[in-house]
Amino acid sequence: MKMRPLGQSGIEASAVALGTWAIGGWMWGGTEDKAAVDAIHAGIDAGINLIDTAPIYGFGVSEQVVGRAIADRRDQVLIATKCGMVVGGEKGRFKTRSTAHQIDENGHLEIRIYNGPQSVRQECELSLKRLGVETIDLYQTHWQDGTTAYEDTMAALLDLIQQGKIRAIGVCNATAAEMRAYEQAGPLDTDQEKFSMIDRAIEADQLPHCREKNIAMLAYSPLAMGLLTGKIGPDRQFSQGDIRPSWPRFSQENRRRVADLLAAFQPIADQHSATLAQLVIAWTIHQPGVTHALCGARDRKQALENAKAGTIDLSTEDLQTMNDAIAAAGEIV
Repeated sequence: MKMRPLGQSGIEASAVALGTWAIGGWMWGGTEDKAAVDAIHAGIDAGINLIDTAPIYGFGVSEQVVGRAIADRRDQVLIATKCGMVVGGEKGRFKTRSTAHQIDENGHLEIRIYNGPQSVRQECELSLKRLGVETIDLYQTHWQDGTTAYEDTMAALLDLIQQGKIRAIGVCNATAAEMRAYEQAGPLDTDQEKFSMIDRAIEADQLPHCREKNIAMLAYSPLAMGLLTGKIGPDRQFSQGDIRPSWPRFSQENRRRVADLLAAFQPIADQHSATLAQLVIAWTIHQPGVTHALCGARDRKQALENAKAGTIDLSTEDLQTMNDAIAAAGEIV
């Protein structure tokens, strides 16, 4: 497994990390506790040492599952979690409404983005309790609220470091300008952004900034929520509560186009004795400035498959062939 630093924190983390949004069940059609714990254990055994979660994933369920899974393995893992997506709060900016299963404009749960200092401290305490740990290795603002001064949020995060409750500071879903605003008050170790071979907007803004400032880039959804695994074909049926079929990206036509793109990768995958999903993840962590890929897994098999991607070395020729195929496929919205 390739190991890479989390910015200037002094922490070394596996290039392939385990993302646990799906384990929380929210928007993914539910979850199975035992399978989730098995997935986490399998990932750790295969060399993954970074596990990324958040309070909003299943409204605490994901953090609780992660906590149970690592109870006897704390010294083998780095825990990353987040703050800022507040359910039922009154401050900050409105984000969305949801039911317990999926986003719904009439849902009974109002979710707001708020990074006020007191809220950050309270969220950290709750996450520590759900995770069953004394220290969170990487603490990240999940979104940026636009109503709280960046220096105030950073001051709260630096105070948590001084208290030994967190070790490193990161942001998610932040522009380069927002990162610079945080950096006026303190150091950022990581940025977590949506990035895949069909989601490359950060190459214009965030990624160059991270490369310049030695900030680790954690790419989430490198498999585009499963679309790039090679396992979601035009005839795929989704379970109740799974929000993906409501998105244009998962239309049958788009799934056909993605299938054609992935077919062009098959010879390279065969050359490396890799699955298409492994090849896509490997491509992701070979992109300049992308240090880590957060890959979801809901069972042992998926976790093991993802982990192997962190051992694949792609040649310049491999990458050029893949990039040519991506360019020929055109934009997949």
